[in-house]
Amino acid sequence: MSTDDEDGSPRTLKTVTVATQVIEVVRERGSVGVTELAEYLDLSKSTAYIHLKTLEENGFLVQRDGAYEIAFKFFVLGEYARNRSPLYQYGKPEVDELAEETGQYTHIVTEENGHGVNLYQVKGETSISDDYQSEKPQHRDHLHYTASGKAILAYLPRERVEEIVDSYGLPARTANTITDADELFAELEAIRERGYAYNDGEEIEGFRAIGAPIRNPKGEVLGSLSVSGPASFMRDERFHEELPERVTRAANVVEVSLNMNSHA
Repeated sequence: MSTDDEDGSPRTLKTVTVATQVIEVVRERGSVGVTELAEYLDLSKSTAYIHLKTLEENGFLVQRDGAYEIAFKFFVLGEYARNRSPLYQYGKPEVDELAEETGQYTHIVTEENGHGVNLYQVKGETSISDDYQSEKPQHRDHLHYTASGKAILAYLPRERVEEIVDSYGLPARTANTITDADELFAELEAIRERGYAYNDGEEIEGFRAIGAPIRNPKGEVLGSLSVSGPASFMRDERFHEELPERVTRAANVVEVSLNMNSHA
């Protein structure tokens, strides 16, 4: 029996698709009631109720005061997925050390479905407290405006990068964000030449970052490691020499640990 549609694309279950849409709406809004969800997704109230109740009974939502919220089951599943990741296992000690040395935010990022996912983030002692940074692990990033993301894009096959750009575009976050595909590919070539990526106010005005790729022995990119902070901290020799050397060294240590373990 074929599981593909006539155009060759795999078939999907509409009920599961709607369920994922329900979860996304609840996540974005914090909590929703039956009527609100029905209006937002253009569903009947009975259909909206069935989806909410089914997700609640399976532990993915909880009901409080008549509204539905995301359940901690997602946290449990997320922790399970992250703890199984060798990138997280071997990257965590280096990121902790990098945060202690620099005092700034440090990250481990991987690519999934064309977006960047923060597997682990540490706030250094002298880093500026910022809601945007503290909430980054809760969201997926576009890859083209972060140092971590560009470090990953630089080592993905060009065809894969083109797919990502075609699917998600190159939206601007600031006036410095790269929004032209040709400019992006030129930047990715420069990253490959020097071995690390810059984010110079491309995600947040006045904020800079440096990211280095983490690859396996075949040269395939697994993720990236980065440090970010205000431009006042990252300037001159520190931004162009000191921190790039430290970040690439940390990424190399993670690579060695990963590769040694894969041959154990």
